[in-house]
Amino acid sequence: MSPSLQHIVSAKGLTKSFGTFTAVDHISFRLMKGECLGFLGPNGAGKTSTIRMMYGFSPMTGGTLEVFGLNMATDWRAIRYGIGVCQQENNPDPDLSVLQNLEVFATYFDIPRKAARSKALDLLQFMALDHRKHDPISSLSGGMLRRLILARSLINDPDLLILDEPTTGLDPQSRHQLWERMDALRSRGISIFLTTHYMDEAARLCDRLIIMDHGKILVQGRPDRLIREYAGKDVVEVFNAPGELMELVRTHPLMHDVVGNRLIIYGQERENIFELIGQKFCLERCIQRMATLEDVFLRLTGRELRE
Repeated sequence: MSPSLQHIVSAKGLTKSFGTFTAVDHISFRLMKGECLGFLGPNGAGKTSTIRMMYGFSPMTGGTLEVFGLNMATDWRAIRYGIGVCQQENNPDPDLSVLQNLEVFATYFDIPRKAARSKALDLLQFMALDHRKHDPISSLSGGMLRRLILARSLINDPDLLILDEPTTGLDPQSRHQLWERMDALRSRGISIFLTTHYMDEAARLCDRLIIMDHGKILVQGRPDRLIREYAGKDVVEVFNAPGELMELVRTHPLMHDVVGNRLIIYGQERENIFELIGQKFCLERCIQRMATLEDVFLRLTGRELRE
């Protein structure tokens, strides 16, 4: 990768169709060098289809996609050598030990055996798995397996790391361990493309976010800016809101959503909704809290269950 290259990924009008169904619909975005870009959306939004095009697994239907300044349509073999992919599934070879899994994977990148052993041992130490290097895969916990898959994605010293829901199903301790490893990777200058369903994870790790749905990008920007713009600063949730309060939010006007028997009111920086709403209408069932990225996500993509 050229040291002067600033855009690790540049997509313009990127499109992916399956017959008459368009999974990714003319999206454009960039991933900067050393940046962590979060890609958020409900199931079926087009995230996985986008990721598969980014590492050359699935051909584009339309648009252009450049990675490391190279054209994915013609240079995908060269691009793959600079990308590490941590997929959703834990799929190590169960017949090999922890160390052997990394050594065998290194052969796909033409890494010599001696160098592969050295890289594998270093990565296992980095992931706090060096004490399990000769153990069978079946003996690892879920958190250890995720750390192993992340280690495997780094065996080729990638400039771009694609993390597809890397912490799904992990307990809080394991999630935080992986977060610490991701922070360390970013400090090395590795660019990260992250998909996740955990909004706290996205807000903590990502420099910028893209939220997409139905194959289109809805918004993109810094997490704090998106929260301020689409959810404000403070949130009040009122259960079984009286008619007087409903009239107040309509005439004030205040950003709000009605979800079943809940009225959710979003207050901007200039509006002290805790004082405006709380003292008069929060005498019984009421929640007062800070606005979060989850509020933004639900306001933009809806609250219905996706399969």
